[in-house]
Amino acid sequence: MSKREYIQANKEWLATKAKEDGIQALPYGIYYKVLNEGSKNSPKPTVRSIITAHYTGWTIDGKQFDSSRGGVPLACRLSDLIEGWVIAIQQMHIGDKWELYIPAEMGYGKFSQPGIPGGSTLIFEIELLGVA
Repeated sequence: MSKREYIQANKEWLATKAKEDGIQALPYGIYYKVLNEGSKNSPKPTVRSIITAHYTGWTIDGKQFDSSRGGVPLACRLSDLIEGWVIAIQQMHIGDKWELYIPAEMGYGKFSQPGIPGGSTLIFEIELLGVA
C-alpha cells in the first residue's frame, strides 16, 4: 500500500467509525465512545493541569503501539501531549474511560513514530485517574 493509499484508508476508517452508534464528536475531527463514566462532580483538566491516566494506543489495523496498562500510569502536563489528547481530555472527568479516535492531523501528522506510520489515525483507550 502506498503512503497516499494508507492515509486515505485511515481517513475512510475514521469516517466510518464516526457513523457508529454511541460515537460522539469533538472539534477537529476527533471522536470518542464512553466506556465508563466517572464522577460528574470531579474537576475537568485544563491545558495546564497535570493529569494521571492509564492508556493503550493502537493503529487502525489493531497493532498496539503503546500502553501504560500493567505498569505505572502516565503522569504529565496535559499541554505536553498530542493535540488530540489535549482537546479530548479537557472534556473528561476523573474516572471517565473513553475510546478516543484521533485523526492524523491531531496526532503525529505525516511524521512516523515507533510503531506508527505517518498519516495514522490513532485509537486510544484512556482512563482519567487524576487531575492536579
